[in-house]
Amino acid sequence: MSRHALITGAGTGIGEAISRQLHHEGHAVTLLGRRSEPLEALSQTLGKQSFAVTGDVTDRREIESAFKAATAQFGDVEILVNCAGMAPTAPFHRVDFADWQRTMDVNVNGVFHCTQLALESMLENNWGRVVNIASVASLRGFPYVSGYCASKHAVLGMTRALALEVATQGITVNAVCPGYVDTDIVRNAIAGIVNKTGRTEADAMQHFTDSNPQGRLVDVTEVASAVSWLCGEGAASVTGQAIAIDGGGTA
Repeated sequence: MSRHALITGAGTGIGEAISRQLHHEGHAVTLLGRRSEPLEALSQTLGKQSFAVTGDVTDRREIESAFKAATAQFGDVEILVNCAGMAPTAPFHRVDFADWQRTMDVNVNGVFHCTQLALESMLENNWGRVVNIASVASLRGFPYVSGYCASKHAVLGMTRALALEVATQGITVNAVCPGYVDTDIVRNAIAGIVNKTGRTEADAMQHFTDSNPQGRLVDVTEVASAVSWLCGEGAASVTGQAIAIDGGGTA
């Protein structure tokens, strides 16, 4: 059955892969992000049943406006994928508080705003899927990304609490927890580690691949496939879960 899916952070990386996957499966997709250029380009590539809208997930008024535009286009949001995120790097004793606050605003408060808005119609319709793109950093710590780890732990806690609140109302809420994925955000993190710690690029890359027993970065399509499954009827009993996609790193 075709549903209306809204994906935040849809223009690049994991968000783009999820948008492509859900659209390929017949869902109408609203592509939400801060920059119009990648969103419009993706929408043009996907064609019909795709809609690009800009908005900053940290700004409640912008997100309310984006949801109204999406609803006017395709009806109630039935699937929400919270993918927008950021991951600044620095040793903890050098973390700038502005970076820390912005990380919490995007990774935690953005999920709060979007989920609260999506729930309005989901509760009325007694059906919904909320998938939060968390991280294995929701499950364990990693050096040089303390703010990211803290924010993703918060997202997982929010996921579990909300899943229990809406368990009898046809709504599932889950977290997909990828290991390091081959995206620009990881490439930028590698560059940040090199710049701030003096390590070589090869050493920094090994830091990422060593956490995966398969010895590689995760591909974006692997994450998209997990999200697709969680959005289907076959996963109706799966809720409140943290699904790790990390080559066995958290086994």
